[in-house]
Amino acid sequence: MWRVARVGDTGVLVVLADVMSEHVLAQVLALDAALRRAPPVGLQSTVPAYASLLCRFDPATTDIDGITIRVRELEGEPAVSLPQGQHHEVPVRYDGPDLDRVARHAHLSTSEVVALHASLDYLVLCIGFAPGFSYCGELPAALETPRLPSPRARVPAGSVGVAGRQTGIYAVESPGGWNLLGRTDRILFDPGRERPCALAAGDRVRFTPVA
Repeated sequence: MWRVARVGDTGVLVVLADVMSEHVLAQVLALDAALRRAPPVGLQSTVPAYASLLCRFDPATTDIDGITIRVRELEGEPAVSLPQGQHHEVPVRYDGPDLDRVARHAHLSTSEVVALHASLDYLVLCIGFAPGFSYCGELPAALETPRLPSPRARVPAGSVGVAGRQTGIYAVESPGGWNLLGRTDRILFDPGRERPCALAAGDRVRFTPVA
């Protein structure tokens, strides 16, 4: 059963599962789409994550019960496949400060790390932590690498990193502890655009090495 819990005065968090998978993400995005098609009174916005959906509401017009009732109506919907998201080619200069560290951990050469990292499409699992930051998975098992022992105070915008079995892109400058493989010049967050984040949960990303 999905768990529904209040978050502050204006939020409801719907937790669909305790695991990260393509099937669970498909359920999250299906719930998100259903709530946006027929929103409960007072629902203002939704934020999908790996296995949960945050619903922000206006406490003056609704409460957690109204959101919960609608969520429970949708819980019995049949299983869905992941909707077709956008496909993005992201050019990367693989010259990051942690490329050697990842190569040593994987017992590979740096060129092998680059080739392996750029060898498949990644599913965007979540956008969060900082504006536009994309969590993508899953990395090839050989590239699984722990986070840095101490995070950097400043990671440049466009940095592409790996941590655990995930890869991600820092869309804005921020602190961070991921292993930085390289950097892209593509602008992935622009608050002036109609869709500020270039990537969204359910999209696919392919990294392309460039000189």
